[in-house]
Amino acid sequence: MTLQLSSPHQGFGENGLAVSNTTQPLVRGRDCDIFALRLRERPPEPSERLLEFFEPRPQRPLSHTTLKVIDALLTRDLSRIRSKTVADSLRISPTTLRRRLSRDSMSYQTILDAVRRHRCEESLADDWVPGKFLAWDLGYAEVNSFYRAFRRWTGRNCSDVKLLLI
Repeated sequence: MTLQLSSPHQGFGENGLAVSNTTQPLVRGRDCDIFALRLRERPPEPSERLLEFFEPRPQRPLSHTTLKVIDALLTRDLSRIRSKTVADSLRISPTTLRRRLSRDSMSYQTILDAVRRHRCEESLADDWVPGKFLAWDLGYAEVNSFYRAFRRWTGRNCSDVKLLLI
């Protein structure tokens, strides 16, 4: 697949549409085509469980940008991804990202907290994982920050939950 860009030397056909005898490829190569299509395609809808973690819960369908941010945070390494990185991958500025997320009454931090909670729940659903490993996987710089967030999410200490799960 090659996207075509009309040359400046074009005329008009019988139906009034622009007609060109020469075309120039806009994007070449298989990888470029796939990347261009991935930017346009709609990411998968997040699970209902993840949507429960948003405060307030979205009442209308989420925008394309918000879904892309959620998808990026669900699939990438949270210890390395920042809002600027996500904005760069979407080919927009961090200011534009903030503005588009605010249209959905969201912020990057709100989405990040919900995704962290969701990924924590998924990790603990299979087997007990020590807090320091969860903290690293969820992108917390300090283990104590994770423990505070865990207490805020569950109302219990991480060590109390460990006793219940083991």
